[in-house]
Amino acid sequence: MITRDLICVACPRGCPIKVTMNDSGEITEVTGNTCKRGDEYARAEVTHPERSLTSTVKVIGGSAYVVSVKSSTAIPKELLFDAMKEVNAASITAPVHIGDVVIKNLLGTGADIVATNEIK
Repeated sequence: MITRDLICVACPRGCPIKVTMNDSGEITEVTGNTCKRGDEYARAEVTHPERSLTSTVKVIGGSAYVVSVKSSTAIPKELLFDAMKEVNAASITAPVHIGDVVIKNLLGTGADIVATNEIK
């Protein structure tokens, strides 16, 4: 048996959750959660963790040098370093509007990198 202890981030409660798996990695039990979201979070976190990506991208010819960006959906955690290489290499020409797509389909994940601020 393998166990993983997590703190749930699905809601503000921060429940301590214990996930038990058999030797082949199959989840056999989730305990400690006080809501259904905690169970879903724990199962996803131990089998396929994902994270939202937030950063900045260079702006060419704008009133600021960078614009804040985020991923349109969560991406697999194991791709974060490669994703940041793509984001760091990207740039966008001013003007920039909230929702402008800076990188389409980041690393084939289906997630776009979008601007979250306005730059004139």
